[in-house]
Amino acid sequence: MLRFKNTNDTINNINSFFDTIDQALIVFKEGTKNYLYNHTQQFNTNLESMTAFENEADALRHQIEGNIYSLSSLARIRGDIIRLIENMDDIVDILESSLFQFEIERPYIPAELYADFIKLTELSTMAVESLIPAAKAYFKNPEAINEKIHRVYFYEKETDKQAQSLKRKVFHDLNTLKLSEKFHLRYFALHIENLSDAAEKAADQLLIMPIKRGI
Repeated sequence: MLRFKNTNDTINNINSFFDTIDQALIVFKEGTKNYLYNHTQQFNTNLESMTAFENEADALRHQIEGNIYSLSSLARIRGDIIRLIENMDDIVDILESSLFQFEIERPYIPAELYADFIKLTELSTMAVESLIPAAKAYFKNPEAINEKIHRVYFYEKETDKQAQSLKRKVFHDLNTLKLSEKFHLRYFALHIENLSDAAEKAADQLLIMPIKRGI
């Protein structure tokens, strides 16, 4: 565990930041389903919640960065912590942007693809869900990072497989769709797939952070 004077507020803010990401993941999963099944009122509520979580995450990120720069005891590792927080904040930005793209572009998604998009969303968000406890471990029990983080890589690979399967179905099996509609579906699958890629990027960084601390 990090043990420095005056770090309690910083650690609390970091925990709140990670919890906000976790809540945003839940909203994203619900929002994707509500869009697919045309639950307009619930989807609009998801959009409002996502905006609130994105704003909260940004506010917490700024507080965390300000606190870290003010603590001389963190000088050696502050750059790594800030990069981790920024990588995690990128995930919230992807969540918000992807959900709002559904509202803005209103893609036509055939009913036979609902299960594929839901599965893709579940797998990609699970990569991020697996990242959160690993990130929290850095501040409490960094020796546990390796045993927690392998799930991130597993779900990132499973997301890639599901995305390929979905895209193959779109371009090989759904012959009634226009080519422009197929491109649109691929674009939205890529948006969702990007979540797991962002989780993998943060996991790569997280793996080497304890080494830099000499753990």
